[in-house]
Amino acid sequence: MTEPDSTPTEIRWEIHETHPDLVPVLRAKLAEVVDPEIGLSIIQLGLIRKIRVDDGVLKVNMILTTPFCPYGPAMIETTRQKAQEGVAMPVVIELGMEPWDFSLMEDPGALDWGLYA
Repeated sequence: MTEPDSTPTEIRWEIHETHPDLVPVLRAKLAEVVDPEIGLSIIQLGLIRKIRVDDGVLKVNMILTTPFCPYGPAMIETTRQKAQEGVAMPVVIELGMEPWDFSLMEDPGALDWGLYA
């Protein structure tokens, strides 16, 4: 079995090009949202897939680690609240259907469950 690539890779969103001033504040605010079962932030886990500004509304495309995540509704609402704290515009969370796996993480080395020796 081979080890996963543990090189950190910052996920880039549309706002990196269109609204670069929003990136640091949104990364900071969204990093405050932690998956309670895994103990890592939604940024570390790579759950925020896209962020764009559309007609004065910040649209955040988010996925969950599992479709039946018991904390999903609370995490989605907390994500919306934290994003809204960081920007002076309405925020809409769009739930993506992309399946989550370890390769989506910004830093796969942050998740050490002892699965790899």
